[in-house]
Amino acid sequence: MSEIQRWTVNEPYLDIPGTLLEGPFYDVANNEFRFVDIWDHKLYRLDLAKGPESLKVIDTEVSLGVTANIAKTSNQLIVAAKYGFARLDQTTGTLSYIHDTHELWGKDEGKAERMRFNDGAIDSQGRFWAGAMNDSKIKNPEAEGVLFRLDPDQTVHHMLAPVTIPNGIGWNLTDDVMYLTDSPTGKIFAFDFDANSGAISNRRVHFDIGNALEPDGFAIDVEGCIWSAIYGGGKVLRISPAGKVIGQIDLPTRNVTCPVFVGTELFITTAKDDRDDDHLPQSVRYGGRVFRIDVGIRGVPKNEFRFQD
Repeated sequence: MSEIQRWTVNEPYLDIPGTLLEGPFYDVANNEFRFVDIWDHKLYRLDLAKGPESLKVIDTEVSLGVTANIAKTSNQLIVAAKYGFARLDQTTGTLSYIHDTHELWGKDEGKAERMRFNDGAIDSQGRFWAGAMNDSKIKNPEAEGVLFRLDPDQTVHHMLAPVTIPNGIGWNLTDDVMYLTDSPTGKIFAFDFDANSGAISNRRVHFDIGNALEPDGFAIDVEGCIWSAIYGGGKVLRISPAGKVIGQIDLPTRNVTCPVFVGTELFITTAKDDRDDDHLPQSVRYGGRVFRIDVGIRGVPKNEFRFQD
């Protein structure tokens, strides 16, 4: 086995009292970094030219799983939230729903309440893919999650079921393979992807961590490698297009949730450790912070959602 490249992060970049930080996003045009706290219903925004002292916190009505930019739009984002797909005013935190849970889950009111959206991504054609899972504040996650796709014409499609905790969605460099993480399985799956139609097929395992740890969100670099946050493992793994681990970032906390590229740096969100108390080591109390590390390679740019004209 060849030796893998290693990086170590010792201190958080943003030392904030987060609970379940997720959805890191780099807005290139505004040089702004943002992320959400799913459990605490917050959106964080940071002007990278000014640094940590510019951090703004916006209270949102409900939990947000993931945010994305909208083409030709400045102050509004598109989000996958607790109760569906929505536009978000990122100054006030107000949501305007495009499709709410009554449309997504039909007559199953119980499921509408016990589910929430988690991770997601925009494909090359401006479609928004997002996965829904059991809201762990209501029910422990089990295999009744669904992967949805919201198209520019605002139609919504059920693309895959069942999944447990859908995470880490992205595409290879030739745009003919889509990756999807289902965290409790320990696997990142690959699908054949038709960019024109948005169809997926031929599900197979791309990467299997092979132990009790859980791959969470990921970022993809310009060499086609996946940088997967390992929840419970205190690390981010760099996985080659062949599905092999070729790099590892070690962090001083267990619950690593998602990375995003900012130039050649990775900004990495984490969650509060479920064992956290004042008698545990500082490394445990770093859960719910944001970290950064220069890995010497750039990421693939994020796509924008495109509302049909």
